[in-house]
Amino acid sequence: MKIKVNKENGFKYFEEGSGPPIVILHGLFGALSNFRGVIKEFGKKYRVIVPLMPIYEKSKVKTSLEGLTEFVHDFVKFKKLDKFSLLGNSLGGHISLIYSLAHPKRIKSLILTGSSGLYESGMGTSFPRRGSYEFIKERVAYTFYSPKTATKELVDEVYKVVNDNLAALRILRYARSAQRHNMRELLDGIKVPTLLIWGLNDNITPPRVAHEFDRLIPHTELHFIDQCGHAPMMEQGTRFNQIMNDFLEKYAPAKPPIEE
Repeated sequence: MKIKVNKENGFKYFEEGSGPPIVILHGLFGALSNFRGVIKEFGKKYRVIVPLMPIYEKSKVKTSLEGLTEFVHDFVKFKKLDKFSLLGNSLGGHISLIYSLAHPKRIKSLILTGSSGLYESGMGTSFPRRGSYEFIKERVAYTFYSPKTATKELVDEVYKVVNDNLAALRILRYARSAQRHNMRELLDGIKVPTLLIWGLNDNITPPRVAHEFDRLIPHTELHFIDQCGHAPMMEQGTRFNQIMNDFLEKYAPAKPPIEE
């Protein structure tokens, strides 16, 4: 499916479908295309909205997690969203957690996959040999269980970003902000139903991180997907969508249940 980016009021975003809203937040090296399968599946019965977070380009948004959280809230107000489900991957999961604590009345359910917030082993706080295509290819492949998922198109995108001086500097600032912002003592404040979908072979936020989120957040469901790395919605999309659909049918159904 083709993803058409809307540009309004200073925001770039994708929107598909109608029904209960689902807002999706991508990660540090993420893009709208990472959620292509989720958009295609849930756009049939939900209103799926994916803002493009201003991570790479110069903007008025502060280069911190707090800045991105304020950006998301401004976007939510612009779209006039009230009660919605929030899905975040990697850094997007971290922002989702912060947002849920700051604006609990707006969140109907929370879905985290490969979320940072407790521990994350990514490219680190610098980009050694960032001019080396082979190094970037290796690091992108490290994200997935199957190296085949790291397509040339995906590697090219990351290579272009990290070799842009402004983008690289902004990424480093966000990565450092995430590492400083550990949420261990705050997670018991998440009161909404929370779904954890984790790759059993995630090298960046390993399974023990998922178990810790499961222990610290009060109302959780934890599901592991085998032969899957840090981005389950990309690598094991069918299984990811099944788990997410079952969860939403319980806590944010697209249609109200028929009363007998």
